[in-house]
Amino acid sequence: MLFDIRTIVGGLLACYGVILIVVALAYNTDFQRAKTGGIDINLWAGIGMTVVGLIFFAWVRLRPVPQLTSADDETE
Repeated sequence: MLFDIRTIVGGLLACYGVILIVVALAYNTDFQRAKTGGIDINLWAGIGMTVVGLIFFAWVRLRPVPQLTSADDETE
């Protein structure tokens, strides 16, 4: 489960999302809001990325990849 691509993608999205949330909370100026039309885009993008990353983690836990058995490996 550790090397499943969903785990890697979910981890990256969640990590970048948390970074964006921290940047939005620490570096929030009027100039930044003026560039985006009054919306704190770093905050909303960070929340969205974190949620999608958590959805990827839930996907891994709720629907794992089927494990191969030794009977599946044998070819006749």
